[in-house]
Amino acid sequence: MAHKRITEGVPRQGVRFAARSSHAALVAGFRTTLAGMKSPLESIPAKQLEQARREFRELPELAGEPLPSTGHLGSDHLVETLRDIIVAVVRKDGPDLSARQLGVFLTCYLQEGAHTVHGLAADLNVSRLAITRALDRLGELDLARRKVDPRDRRSVLVQRTLKGAAFLRDLRGMSKKADRTTHAGAAKPTKRSHG
Repeated sequence: MAHKRITEGVPRQGVRFAARSSHAALVAGFRTTLAGMKSPLESIPAKQLEQARREFRELPELAGEPLPSTGHLGSDHLVETLRDIIVAVVRKDGPDLSARQLGVFLTCYLQEGAHTVHGLAADLNVSRLAITRALDRLGELDLARRKVDPRDRRSVLVQRTLKGAAFLRDLRGMSKKADRTTHAGAAKPTKRSHG
């Protein structure tokens, strides 16, 4: 009904033109907003970005073969261990967490002291909204709980749970197993099958 009142007495072509021009203004405003936003690559230091570009250009075309080693045994070992842990978590029938959610979880469980949304945001260098969303998911899975701080009602405390402690125990077990597997693989070079 409101649409009819606005367009009464206006020729049909005028309505189409008004709709087109308001759409064009909306698109132009959107483009201006996008132009002002930083791309994710802009937040990476120039030296680090250039090194990554150089390394990427030097990579041979490998169809299904593992990438060559960086030559840094410690970092290669850690990346390989991380991969094995992530694969074990994916294969396990349990909570599926994003990297951010896992980072918040591990910070809460491995660092001593009380944790707040504000403190986690500062520690992880992300927004409070990002922490809140991660805690929403952790709360759904009963891996962490939020509670208003009785001493400061503006502050929200993050609490550990029994299910979270059990999940951490499982992660530690997967980590030990992955570490042993990676160490065994480093001792004698073997080819991994990708199939």
